[in-house]
Amino acid sequence: MTDYEVATAFLGEWGHFQQQVFFLLCLTVIPNGFSGMFIVFVADTPPHRCVIPANVNLTAAWRNHSIPLELDSNSGALVPSKCSRYRLGDVLSLSDRGFLPGVDVNMSNVPTESCLDGWEYDQSVYISTIITEWDLVCDDRWKNPLTSSIFFCGVLTGSFVSGQLSDRFGRKIVLFVTMAIQTVFTFIMVFAPSWPVFCALFFIVGMGQISNYVAAFVLGTEILSPKVRTIYSTAGVSLFFAAGYMFLPLLAYFLRDWRMLLLGLTLPGFLYVPLWWFIPESPRWLLSRGRVEEAEAIVRDAAKKNKIKPPPVIFSPLQKELQCETSKALNICDLLRSPNIRWISLTLWLVWNTLTIAYFALSLNTANLHGNAYFNCFVSALVEIPAYTLSWVMFRWWSRRLSLSSTLFMGGVFLLFVQLMPTWFISP
Repeated sequence: MTDYEVATAFLGEWGHFQQQVFFLLCLTVIPNGFSGMFIVFVADTPPHRCVIPANVNLTAAWRNHSIPLELDSNSGALVPSKCSRYRLGDVLSLSDRGFLPGVDVNMSNVPTESCLDGWEYDQSVYISTIITEWDLVCDDRWKNPLTSSIFFCGVLTGSFVSGQLSDRFGRKIVLFVTMAIQTVFTFIMVFAPSWPVFCALFFIVGMGQISNYVAAFVLGTEILSPKVRTIYSTAGVSLFFAAGYMFLPLLAYFLRDWRMLLLGLTLPGFLYVPLWWFIPESPRWLLSRGRVEEAEAIVRDAAKKNKIKPPPVIFSPLQKELQCETSKALNICDLLRSPNIRWISLTLWLVWNTLTIAYFALSLNTANLHGNAYFNCFVSALVEIPAYTLSWVMFRWWSRRLSLSSTLFMGGVFLLFVQLMPTWFISP
């Protein structure tokens, strides 16, 4: 839409209007940084073992030996079993007969049973998580990774739907509606009574999260000038995403209960309501819908904020007619019609999926690394700051193909180096 660039060139590159749009849209991205990552703490699995009921008449020695020892695959040490205990009926019988565990009785000969009375969880790190509240361990441990998968199913759905909705109803309204969805449904998750309800709400949060991000990204790139657009798309939204990501472990450190953590994460979302009156609709989109007067009003308001006198006619009648004639409904299938666009689209989809899988595989695994889970998560967010800054530098002075190929190669090499790290460093 080069005619639009020429028609609005009088606004300049970096006036008050552009600064306002840049920073306010970047602010709307901050919740995406923690809404996509809070599952790291909300669904972490603390150390656990079978419950030995308090009303069972066992001596302290027998209670300490009621859990069989198993070989830990990471450390190679013997640790109490997480999913079994010695059969309490047999243990009670041996205890009543006066035998001592490990002295008079070879415990390996005592039958085991599952955790029939539930589990007891270590609370040194978390007061509660969805794992401890709904016992998503042992036979139900498959539900933990499925929870994140359901969230990303919502992300996939939102990726397909949000673009069509923003083309139909406008970038601004989709941005604020999806921000509201993300905030409200995260708040409702605080009161989730069961794991299935939690997952259903988490799916909707995933839809809102990606839709919010895409709408903010597109709205900024359509309003801002070409030079500022590069900074906004490479460093602007990404740095504010990282800021939200860094905020997550700081808040989680003080709110160790998963419901309180989600409640704390919803509060910033309600602060974005006043931004509706400060973030404009995309003039490009308004022109594509034939709403030329509204587009001109936004551009004239931008000129007023930049203290620039606009020309008497911003969009000429010829531009108006051309815009209305060329605006037609497009969809994702248009990216596959011509051979050249089809090849570029498929290549970029492959690259994006590869990067996304690698990024979230590393980011969502920080709680399982050796050391403090909160510190690991904070460092994971912190290293994104120089990474996004470097991406802007590379896009500013390097070609797109060189920037992409070099970073893909570097990322692949360091992922290979992970295999050389000792097990004790990777796992707690």
